[in-house]
Parts: sequence; structure tokens; C-alpha cells
Amino acid sequence: MNIAVCVKQIPDPAAPQSFDSSNNLNRSGKLILDEADTYGVEMALQLVDKAGGGEVTVVSMGSAADVAGLRTALAMGATKAVIVSDDSLRGSDALSTAKVLAAVLKRESFDLILAATESSDGYTGTTPVQVAELLGLPSITFAKAVAIDASTVKVSRQTEEGYDEVAARLPALVTVTAGVVEPRYSSFKGIMAAKSKPLETLSVADLGLEGQVGAAGAREEIVSVVASESRQAGEKYVDEGDGAEKVVSFLESIKVL
Repeated sequence: MNIAVCVKQIPDPAAPQSFDSSNNLNRSGKLILDEADTYGVEMALQLVDKAGGGEVTVVSMGSAADVAGLRTALAMGATKAVIVSDDSLRGSDALSTAKVLAAVLKRESFDLILAATESSDGYTGTTPVQVAELLGLPSITFAKAVAIDASTVKVSRQTEEGYDEVAARLPALVTVTAGVVEPRYSSFKGIMAAKSKPLETLSVADLGLEGQVGAAGAREEIVSVVASESRQAGEKYVDEGDGAEKVVSFLESIKVL
């Protein structure tokens, strides 16, 4: 079984965050594997083990100047990694990112594609299903459990009221939630082995997407970034028999009533 996992390298959340002149997140510092993606990598590794063999390929888009995050996935046990790195990708929106990932995934045949429900630095939650649409694949989101039965993927899909049992024929794309599995820690042996595992770097030209992605192909842009307002101190009332009236008056003032 061959499984691809879409992953993202993000700025270290422990470091101060900033924006560049184009109002995009500054990614010039240390990059790490998004914690949300470790669940997808672990799920893929377990499914391949249960299938009796196969490969796990991690696919990403971003700067190849620092690939420590991809090496983390390789150290966990992934077979190889592919990253699309190109200056023309700056300013990409979610759809542009999906086009790039889909173009990479088209180069090989995968039985299953896994991804996190959303990245920890973007939170759009739209990229995985856009990838599925571009590839013409069924997609199942918010998976809390994933199993493969012959040519079918079976998923317990988390909902507000519990779980839906969903099935789709392979190949398919599934997004997994935190807690679907417990990600393993990389062993020293795995870390050393990751240094020699294949890590391919592609450009936009390699995928034939010139002028279609990045700022040139984006349908949205960030025009400004402002700090959220500081939370104001609340008002405290002492109920002297008129508490209900004061509550009603307050609710009317904020147009709740």
C-alpha cells in the first residue's frame, strides 16, 4: 500500500511571530513539522504496517532552505519526501496551495492520501478537500479512526453529535483529527536514517504551473493585519433588588434583546 501525507512546515510556535512587508507570516526563521500533521504521518505508517508493506511519502510546499520538519516525518518512518519550493509561490492562497499539492500527487499512484484537517498557522481548513476535488477523488473529513478493508477505506467521522461511519472506495483523501492515533517519537536510529532518505525538491516550472499559483494566481490577498482590541474590564453590579432590570438594560444596549 502506498500512502501520501500532505504536511506543512510552520514557524516554531515557541518563537515570536511577525509578518513581512506583504502581510504574510514571516517564515525566515526555524521551521518545524506542524504538530497536526504528525497524526497523519503516524496513521499512514500504521496502515502500511497492517497492509504488510508499502511506502509513505510526505508532500509539502514551502521553503526548502530548512527541511527539518520533513526530516522529522522521515525520522518517524516515512519512506521519502517531496517539497515544492519556489520564490513565485509567495502570496499563494489555499487554492494555489491545493493546485501545487495536487500536481505533485498526480506524478505517482497512491492508494490513500492523508492530511490534517487544517494547518496550525493558516486554519483555513479548505486545502485538503480542494486537493481531492482537483484529483477527482472522494474525500472524508474529520476522521477519528481509519481502517482499510480490501479496496475500501472505512472512517469514523467526528461530528457535533457523535460519529458517522463512512466508507469510500480507494483511492481517496482523508483528513484526520488530533487523537486519531498517538504519534511515535523519533528514535536515534530513525533520526540518523532520515538523513539519507530521498528528499526531492521541485519548482513551479517542474509542475507546469507557471503563472497559475503564487500571488499571480491568488484569488485573495491579505491587505492589512491589525492587533485585536484589548479586552476591556467588565462592569460589576451589586444587586440591590434591581439586578434583573440592569441585566435587561445591558442586553438591550448590545442589541441582544
